[in-house]
Amino acid sequence: MDSYYLVMLAFLGVIAIIDLFVGVSNDAVNFLNSALGCRIAKFRTTMWVATAGVLLGATFSSGMMEIARSGVFNPQMFSFAEIMVIFFAVMVADVILLDAFNTLGLPTSTTVSIVFELLGSAIAAACFKLVADGASLTEVADYINNSKALTIISGILVSVVVAFVSGAVIQYIARLIFSFRFEGAYRKVGGVYAGLAITAIIYFLVMKGAKGASFMRPEWIDWINANTTVILATLFIGLTIVFQAFISLFNINVFKIIILAGTFSLAFAFAGNDLVNFVGVPLAAYDAYREWAASGVSDGAFMMGGLLKPSTAPTAFLLFSGLVMVLTLWFSKKAHRVIQTSINLSSAQSGEQEQFGASLPGRMIVRASMTLGSVIHQIMPGTLSRALASRFEPAPVAEGTQPLPFDYVRASINLVLSAILIASATSLKLPLSTTYVTFMVAMGSSFADGAWDRETAVYRISGVLTVISGWFITALCASTLAGIVATLVFFGGEIMAVILGLAAIALLVRSNIRGPSRTTRSSIRATSATMPRPSAP
Repeated sequence: MDSYYLVMLAFLGVIAIIDLFVGVSNDAVNFLNSALGCRIAKFRTTMWVATAGVLLGATFSSGMMEIARSGVFNPQMFSFAEIMVIFFAVMVADVILLDAFNTLGLPTSTTVSIVFELLGSAIAAACFKLVADGASLTEVADYINNSKALTIISGILVSVVVAFVSGAVIQYIARLIFSFRFEGAYRKVGGVYAGLAITAIIYFLVMKGAKGASFMRPEWIDWINANTTVILATLFIGLTIVFQAFISLFNINVFKIIILAGTFSLAFAFAGNDLVNFVGVPLAAYDAYREWAASGVSDGAFMMGGLLKPSTAPTAFLLFSGLVMVLTLWFSKKAHRVIQTSINLSSAQSGEQEQFGASLPGRMIVRASMTLGSVIHQIMPGTLSRALASRFEPAPVAEGTQPLPFDYVRASINLVLSAILIASATSLKLPLSTTYVTFMVAMGSSFADGAWDRETAVYRISGVLTVISGWFITALCASTLAGIVATLVFFGGEIMAVILGLAAIALLVRSNIRGPSRTTRSSIRATSATMPRPSAP
């Protein structure tokens, strides 16, 4: 029996690596689309910046690993044998589900999938156990960590609204300040804008995220907490002076610094928040195995209350996971296909790149929005209305060229705001969906910028509704698939576990090695290479 669990652990380790590949293929869009869309730097430069963010952010994810151990179910209610089946079902279901979404080129949430897979497999295990003991199925709720699970799920849902509204409001304010012809305002307040953005990044990523780092000492964290105000004030004033000097004396485009720093911070926040989605379950299974092996108790009798204890993942393991994520970022064809989908949806362009057809809900929302806009326009004084409209007049595009999907102002808002929201959730040990946040921030900022005109709005809204519905379908499919896998293993035992494991690996190998190969890094380069680079402010 001991050898059976060792083989299962080895299988979970292999699946974790594959899951990293599949998951990052889906989530790379979260931190690359804005920088690539505004074409402020070369493709390789953007990729190297994101690489550094992923590697460093992975070491800050240790505190999130408790989600897989006890965030969704109560581990003390399950035996070691049952826990291993739960974890096995989660990993098999997760890889197959995410690979299916990647094949369709549709962004989805790895957080939603892992949370609902844990929920579905735990419910299946609880039902199997209650039926075997002759108990009532109404006791299933005792096996689920209801308060924490509801907090996680509600946080994911609320993040949709928060991300869209905050993206729209902040982008609207930024556009009022800079307008689309932002050279003049940039010279006056560019240093303040850059200082505020970089200070916010340092605060939310480093200072609030420090307690989740695997290498941080308690005394360092205490010092940061005690001197937060002084540190922030010093950073803001110092950075503002430096950036304003860059603008006034050296004519350096600080938007490039902001956007690349935002790309780094968003990649950092992604790795810190989402790594648990890929390796949290195998790490929890390894901890469970070590406790059981040291106990001398049978696998069906040893209860897993030990998973309630806090755990810190080894830094070396986190760095290895970050390295796998980086390799995927550079070499996954599917990652670049999903990036293209997201860039097109939040682009300022229209026409050939509208990938979703018009839908009835999309038309209804557009009509209602147009009616509301007309009412507001009639109420608002004419002078104010004209003044506001002048700030949102698009800059002229040179003849024979295409407009960029994002200008520097919107790209910086997308990156910095998304990173702040995700890092805030990470500091609270809340597995927020990075896909929800980044996608909806981009949608909110494009809406505020007027990118949803009369012709394209219905397609954009239909596309958003399609992607969001895909995320909710993910929840249903994830819980159902994980529950089915767990049930099959409980009834079929070791033989069924081997069959399902081999089937999952075979499907992934066929999909990722022999699948479509048209979308490559060159397609992303080509998308931006055909667009003009905006002149430096």
